Amino acid sequence: MSFIFDDTATGGQQCVGVGMPVSLGLGAAKIRGSSFIEGPQLVGSAAAYPVPFATLMVAPLANGDAPTPVIPGSMCYGPVANPFSLSVLGSSAFLGEVNTNADIIVGRHLAAQGDVISNCGRHVLSLKKDLPFDMPHPNREGWRLRHVCIEGPEIAVYCRGKVPENGVIDLPTFWDGLVNPEDMSISLTPIGSWQELFVKEIKWGRQVIVRNNAGGPINADYYIVARRLDDDLIVEYEGESHEDYPGGNEGYSFNFEHNYVEGLIRDMVNEKVEQIEEEN
Repeated sequence: MSFIFDDTATGGQQCVGVGMPVSLGLGAAKIRGSSFIEGPQLVGSAAAYPVPFATLMVAPLANGDAPTPVIPGSMCYGPVANPFSLSVLGSSAFLGEVNTNADIIVGRHLAAQGDVISNCGRHVLSLKKDLPFDMPHPNREGWRLRHVCIEGPEIAVYCRGKVPENGVIDLPTFWDGLVNPEDMSISLTPIGSWQELFVKEIKWGRQVIVRNNAGGPINADYYIVARRLDDDLIVEYEGESHEDYPGGNEGYSFNFEHNYVEGLIRDMVNEKVEQIEEEN
């Protein structure tokens, strides 16, 4: 049996379908203005979905009596994607996975408690850039230093560039108090022709003096690596995880293991296979 009304108003609780919506209250405890719909429910264009896709389906507006919905404003890429099928004012909570077959546009920050994974699992953001360190400047009050580290069995810093014509390489001023001037490795690469280059001396840990033994001009690049004064790295240690590091983990940050993506994909595939087997 069906009824057609022009207008309806429900002052109490509305229930459609079969079920006991205990969270909305029952009987005398019902919440006024609440509603329960067993679903599936379709809002918007009646022809948008060929079959039920979800408990709640929201389609574009197809009501000719209504004005076209518009949200004013723009993003860095241009105007917002009007008209919208769904607008939520206030915070939203998704207690399961969120899947989309289009772009995700973020107007402010994107914060993730886990990793940011893209390109079908082939790109893990935290693995694409080695861990930075950020520390107070050793000799400039009110300044800080931030470096991104290459991997190696020591805590070290490097600098590189072109050797000046006078052969005097000025080391970074912040190396004073940061590195051990007695523990530097200096590589020189002649450019254009063979040159008998050598390091004549290291002055006060602030300058490297390069000379050409043949007496000719200097045309070369340099690469200098210096061990930090606070290098207390224990390279190899017995343990099952980084928590077993004998030197303590204060001041360190950690990426997932590089096989994390492989394990993630394997777990997802296994879960999907188990789901299909259960359904069959």
